[in-house]
Amino acid sequence: MSGDFLRTSFSLKIAVFFFIAVTFFYFGKHWSDGYNQLVFFSTQHSDPDSNTSPVVTTSPNYAKSFNLSALIDQNITQAVPENVPPPPVPEVPIEQTGIVNNNGTMSNEFEVGDFEPGMVDQWVNESQVEREGSSSDSELARKKFGLCPLEMREYIPCLDNEDAIRKLPSTEKGERFERHCPEQGQGLNCLVPAPTGYRTPIPWPRSRDEVWFNNVPHTRLVEDKGGQNWISRDKDKFKFPGGGTQFIHGANEYLDHISKMIPEITFGRHIRVVLDVGCGVASFGAYLLSRNVVTMSVAPKDVHENQIQFALERGVPAMAAAFATRRLLYPSQAFDMIHCSRCRVNWTRDDGILLLEVNRMLRAGGYFVWAAQPVYKHEEILEEQWEVMLNLTTRLCWNFLKKDGYIAVWQKPSDNICYTNREAGSTPPLCDPSDDPDSVWYVDLKACISELPENGYGANVTEWPARLQALPDRLQSIQLNVFSSRTELFKAESTYWKAIIASYVRALHWKKIRLRNIMDMRAGFGGFAAALIEQNFESWVMNVVPVSGPNTLPVIYDRGLIGVMHDWCEAFDTYPRTYDLLHAANLLSLERKRCNVSSIMLEMDRILRPGGHVYIRDSLEIMDELQEIGKAIGWHVMLRDTEEGPHASTMVLVGEKHLLRS
Repeated sequence: MSGDFLRTSFSLKIAVFFFIAVTFFYFGKHWSDGYNQLVFFSTQHSDPDSNTSPVVTTSPNYAKSFNLSALIDQNITQAVPENVPPPPVPEVPIEQTGIVNNNGTMSNEFEVGDFEPGMVDQWVNESQVEREGSSSDSELARKKFGLCPLEMREYIPCLDNEDAIRKLPSTEKGERFERHCPEQGQGLNCLVPAPTGYRTPIPWPRSRDEVWFNNVPHTRLVEDKGGQNWISRDKDKFKFPGGGTQFIHGANEYLDHISKMIPEITFGRHIRVVLDVGCGVASFGAYLLSRNVVTMSVAPKDVHENQIQFALERGVPAMAAAFATRRLLYPSQAFDMIHCSRCRVNWTRDDGILLLEVNRMLRAGGYFVWAAQPVYKHEEILEEQWEVMLNLTTRLCWNFLKKDGYIAVWQKPSDNICYTNREAGSTPPLCDPSDDPDSVWYVDLKACISELPENGYGANVTEWPARLQALPDRLQSIQLNVFSSRTELFKAESTYWKAIIASYVRALHWKKIRLRNIMDMRAGFGGFAAALIEQNFESWVMNVVPVSGPNTLPVIYDRGLIGVMHDWCEAFDTYPRTYDLLHAANLLSLERKRCNVSSIMLEMDRILRPGGHVYIRDSLEIMDELQEIGKAIGWHVMLRDTEEGPHASTMVLVGEKHLLRS
């Protein structure tokens, strides 16, 4: 029976098919050696779970272009000369994960140091125009920007405009520390250079405690504040012991003191967003980060002009700002707590106009913490200042909670009852109902109390971390020219950026590049920043809301994030080399209708650290222009398709900034 079975036509077919399959597999396996092969990749997690399926990710060749003709030419069969010895076997590179010490052992304890040679570019020192291809007038001319003079290495265009400052009628109220931008056409037109000896910044969390001296080569703060435990110099580094003028024993002890004074102050729960006024080197904000609190640290560019630069070099959120004659660029009810430790602000001048600005930005039920000499010293003039402060805060309806040692704490009311129950003619008066407390771009300070919304918007925010994805009440008050539900737009934006950030992590290895100080140049509702938090990045995001669009800043702060209003036709209030990543989604195609795209990209280069990255997601029609400008600035640029594929109307320009030397 078995013999008859083998002679059947069906059995023969199976045997022949099996023989052919094995033959093709054998020849395919052994004859394909040495040829390029298509390989699919799957990600491996650090703690693999046997119950999870492999995750398919994008090939490293995604969005790259190849010269197929060159590849074909390389594979043409060549005649092999006789009597030629075989080529030497190439050495297998050793994967190095540390530094070999003098005793021959491997260690991962090593200093981040100089830039790799491939990250340093020699650059022309003057602007010039180059043409690629033929010299025809139809060819695109590309302007190659030169390096600015070395003395401009810390140049902030709108804060260093000496000509405009000299023309001010008065500077007694701090006007010189406010924005005075160059006139149109007279702005930055060169590349701000790095200081001599600039090095790759020390990564977080080590940067909280030390930075390279050559990156911020100024010793004024060391000389003035060395005895107050702010900062010290140790050979080629600055060290930050974590102290301050009023907390020389360290920020952690100081924060514990505040928590013990007022048990309702629970850092990292309902205290999530803080403003630190006159921040010094921002140790207060640096140590709050470990308690899940994000702090906007601000200080003017005054005699201690590098304090904000030190803060950003450390990897702590900060920007230059001054309490003077205009509103700060933050919305109403932005901060759960506002802190001033010897911040050198005269809160009681002009019947408290500066404290009224604090009141505008402080959330309903929020806290004002003041650590200063009038709180604890008993000299006659200081006691008088304390009495004036108590009188003013009482008229603001603030509830004085406690004074302990050198710290005093007040709480802002949660509603308008106290305001409406004041006697007629009380000062300061309530602001006119037509005043928008969220209007901040070049708006003068107002000597009035901003009422709280009658519907309670802004007063009741969810505790952190649920606050990040909760729908804020103030979402419904945002003025949008859309027909869709604001709730649906909020949810759609969150979902969109979750997917985009996840793809960046998988395909572009974002977890392996330095991403500490990040700016989203058109932040919307803050979905980009929220997605980074959910991916557990050790980074913070400055969410910028352009003045040319809807003011979504209240929603950003209600989510427990920080941000600022800004006009990208002007320079940003920060030092050069302060951000690792600049992200711009659908921004430049809009702003090019109002101002020069080259000026915006030069400003981006000014605030970007060498080794940092730019991601511009925008319409296909402007990508050629952006690419040419990026090359003229010195970025190493490439274009990538979006997740929608090669036929989409948008693309992503990725730029990497190298260290330029003349």
